[in-house]
Amino acid sequence: MKESVLRINYAGSAPNLVPSKSLKKIASTIFVTLSAGRLDPPPCAAYSTRMDKYIIEGGYPIKGTLTLSGNKNAALPCIAATTLADEPVILRNIPAIEDVLVMFDVLRNLGASVEEIDAHSWRIDPRSISRYEVPEELARKVRASILFAGPLTARFGKAVLPPPGGDTIGRRRIDTHILALQELGARIAIEATLNFSAVKLVGAPVFLDEASVTGTENAIMAAVLAEGTTTLTNAACEPHVQDLCAMLIQMGAEIEGVGSNRLVIHGKKSLHGVEFAISSDYMELGSFIGLAAVTGGDLRIEGVRTEDLPPLKVGFSKLGVTWDLKGNVLRPNTAAALRVVPDIGGQIPKIDDAPWPGFPADLTSIMTVVATQAEGVALIHEKMFESRMFFVDKLISMGARIVLCDPHRAVVYGPSKLVGNVMVSPDVRAGMAMVIAALCAEGTSTIHNVYQIERGYENLSARLSAVGAHIRKEQED
Repeated sequence: MKESVLRINYAGSAPNLVPSKSLKKIASTIFVTLSAGRLDPPPCAAYSTRMDKYIIEGGYPIKGTLTLSGNKNAALPCIAATTLADEPVILRNIPAIEDVLVMFDVLRNLGASVEEIDAHSWRIDPRSISRYEVPEELARKVRASILFAGPLTARFGKAVLPPPGGDTIGRRRIDTHILALQELGARIAIEATLNFSAVKLVGAPVFLDEASVTGTENAIMAAVLAEGTTTLTNAACEPHVQDLCAMLIQMGAEIEGVGSNRLVIHGKKSLHGVEFAISSDYMELGSFIGLAAVTGGDLRIEGVRTEDLPPLKVGFSKLGVTWDLKGNVLRPNTAAALRVVPDIGGQIPKIDDAPWPGFPADLTSIMTVVATQAEGVALIHEKMFESRMFFVDKLISMGARIVLCDPHRAVVYGPSKLVGNVMVSPDVRAGMAMVIAALCAEGTSTIHNVYQIERGYENLSARLSAVGAHIRKEQED
């Protein structure tokens, strides 16, 4: 029988539905698949439709302990990689954020069994996957949906993906993904969807046209099941790429050069299951270091990996931020006032991003806020995304002295006394920067569209409240 689809839109407030308590105030689209008289279970979780805001009272020191969540940017490719296994996979230290839930829903739509073991552990059985089309409504929610292109093409010889969604921080090209998979033998037709197909994937020398993180990850996931050897040059080597490689190696893949920009991958016929723990999130680490630096107090950050610190130290040290490290616990030094450290010869220092092991692009927004509280002048140069720095107008409205030179560069004069304001979060990292600015400002700030922030920071308001931040989350009127 030809498969037919019935779409039912529902909300907790609908008069003809009586939802359970856990479904109140949420809405989703359920797909009920009728095939050969069988009623398939709904593949999609329900996502909150609440629009929330943060109310923040600034000027209070931070004191206590924050434990780092699992790295979101490692969790998402590792979730996609489970499609390559011929046995169940258990993932641990998964952050409880919506982007993760969307990726699990993609797996459910493809036919996988996905079971929550506890708040941060999940069991995925990919053996029942029978579909290779990613639903449009899920692809629009998370840019990482593009990560299913490589593994689905490797497993089925086909993958159909709508254009991915994600933050609006500038042009985010997918050329690297397409070119890499083409080198391995895939054919791509670009219409309303991205259609990948291959009779078989064959290993080849692949020079990536840019060190794209997700482009590298897609190429890796395709190459591990390709016939023969693939050499990836100009590959990204961020910690989350290393996590993906570590997981695949434990599944039976053969990958050489992990942590470098040249990977040699010897294809295998199959990969087995694994139990794998995601590493801690160094983006959270950088965010919390910045928070402690501008608010003072005594903050301990647990779960730190020492190998993640050198690039962060390069950036933060230019603003006079230092820390002590004992084991996996980092304590920012907040007793002394922040002071910009000039380059040799008294020149204005530049804090700029670069592919790992350079300073992370996702932390340039945080550094801009820290620079407003440091004595001196600093240049922030965000090279990757041409719209990310536009959020500085919100900081200027709070009293920051910033000159936006062009879409990529801002000169920050500090210190500036910030005052509370009303703001709207444009993306994950700029939103977190606004939270940090509000916590060191005088008075009350309101931040709208906090959904964007919580896509990258698990249970943020409660965690910050627990260390002395005066922040509360309220539903929009």
